[in-house]
Amino acid sequence: METLQSNKTITWDEKKRRLKEIFPAITDNDFHYNDGKEMVMIEMLAYKLGKTPDELRYIIHSV
Repeated sequence: METLQSNKTITWDEKKRRLKEIFPAITDNDFHYNDGKEMVMIEMLAYKLGKTPDELRYIIHSV
């Protein structure tokens, strides 16, 4: 998931692990998306966490 990686030294798997630590309600299934459907995943996660998609993208880039 290249587009969500702001820091090339941190892998997407590491970001997912960190996000799951911050938000225990997130599961591995929440990170599943089909090619070209990244925005759908972001919107679903944002809704689940009570965030806007922009807020969630900021959080993902911050971890």
